[in-house]
Amino acid sequence: MNDLSVVVSRVFNAPAERVFEAWLNPETLAKFMTPGPGMTVPKATTDPTVGGRFEIIMQAGDQHIPHAGTYKEISRHSRLAFTWESPFSEPDSLVTLDFEKVEGGTQLTLTHVKFPSLESRDNHEGGWTRILQCLGPVAESGQAA
Repeated sequence: MNDLSVVVSRVFNAPAERVFEAWLNPETLAKFMTPGPGMTVPKATTDPTVGGRFEIIMQAGDQHIPHAGTYKEISRHSRLAFTWESPFSEPDSLVTLDFEKVEGGTQLTLTHVKFPSLESRDNHEGGWTRILQCLGPVAESGQAA
């Protein structure tokens, strides 16, 4: 077991309910789960129950990059936790999202633990930062409602 982790935080000008639900809706996931410029999500599915699975296929050029996971905790509008399975992560890697109501909106803190290397951790930090940037317009415009 290693102790490499990433913590990324951002404040959204949107209610916690809208920011939270964006992570469980496959249509909104497809809009913001783009960790790099020019990437798209041609497929996203969710079974938003504890023990349920999700799948996200990210596309960069002609390359399809599968991601999947199992929901470990769904505490509506306050905490969401899921495993993170990708070609670039450890088998029992875990992502936890904490949603906190703050003046003017919602603060989302994303914590991702366990990486195979420092390079993988650093790449994920950049990817999660961009994903939260892409989530902004989706959540703040009401597309995630």
